[in-house]
Amino acid sequence: MRTTRSEDARTLADTPAATYRVQSVDRAAVLLRAVADSPTPATVWELARQCDINRSTAWRILSTLELHGLVERDPHTQRYSVGFAALQMGAAADYDPLARRLRPVLERLANETGEIVSLVAARRFSLVYVDQADPPGAPVPSWLGRPIPLHATSSGKVFLAWLDPDELEAVLPAALEQFTPATITDRQVLVDSLADIRRDGYGTCISEFEEFSNGVSAAVFDRRIRPVVIVNIFGPSQRVTRRRLSALGKIALRAAHEMSAVLA
Repeated sequence: MRTTRSEDARTLADTPAATYRVQSVDRAAVLLRAVADSPTPATVWELARQCDINRSTAWRILSTLELHGLVERDPHTQRYSVGFAALQMGAAADYDPLARRLRPVLERLANETGEIVSLVAARRFSLVYVDQADPPGAPVPSWLGRPIPLHATSSGKVFLAWLDPDELEAVLPAALEQFTPATITDRQVLVDSLADIRRDGYGTCISEFEEFSNGVSAAVFDRRIRPVVIVNIFGPSQRVTRRRLSALGKIALRAAHEMSAVLA
């Protein structure tokens, strides 16, 4: 029995995307991700071995990607790095697809902890809320789209903790704004606190941005150990107490590890 075009379209939409993988495109995508994930520029041989692709095939694919500006080859070392066209594409992307993939984790955490759980993303050298899951009960204010002070929030301090010293110097203003009596305004005290975050894997905020609000955050890393997004659990200080921060921090850290696996 013949099918109509609309029936064919519905069948195609309901079929898993993996069914329609094109090998050459698949290999190009794998190589491009390998170039992006490599901590230092890699050679054709290194990339081919890492991606389990024949060296001559890898060379032809990389040459094509180079032609389109998606990778760049150093003429002296013959090593590949991400090209300008790929950076342009990345700049044009938003966080909606990523937030949709991680939404189930956020909702589960909100139900588990009874607190607001948000997803925070870096935009240049600033942070913004890109998704939020609310706990059961009364409505809570939305933080979506709101910028985040880096030195006065758990998410901001987690972001700062994995910056290089030069980057840290560039993003921190000369004077740190004081939002509450608990806000850290001494740069050296702030820098010293970042070492604790790197040791523990999560950061805390105790009445530093809002006087009656506490929270914890943990970063979801890429393969270069750079934060992709940050998961944040926060609520009023009468519920998110100092004694509870350690347990919530470990929950946030486990969730960050889970998110890393989802995005791998």
